[in-house]
Amino acid sequence: MSAPPRHDALLEFEYESPDHAALVERCVRQEVGEIEGDRTRAEVGRDGATVAVRIDADDLVALRAGLNTWCTLVEVAEGVVEASLGDGDGR
Repeated sequence: MSAPPRHDALLEFEYESPDHAALVERCVRQEVGEIEGDRTRAEVGRDGATVAVRIDADDLVALRAGLNTWCTLVEVAEGVVEASLGDGDGR
């Protein structure tokens, strides 16, 4: 039997500056390996002012759960960074 097809998604979040993106990246990067189950994996990276989260899953249900989790983590990180910078929106 062949292995089941893999599913993946790439989320990209762009910020007003590389420094702002670096703060968000640092907030969410620490969760890599901590919250994934046996059906999902994630990678977090940054290129300039863009933070990228790649989610790889064994099935679509796991992918959806991973998307929900990582979107929420980024949203919380954005709120923390914005509160600490005191600059409002920032995206």
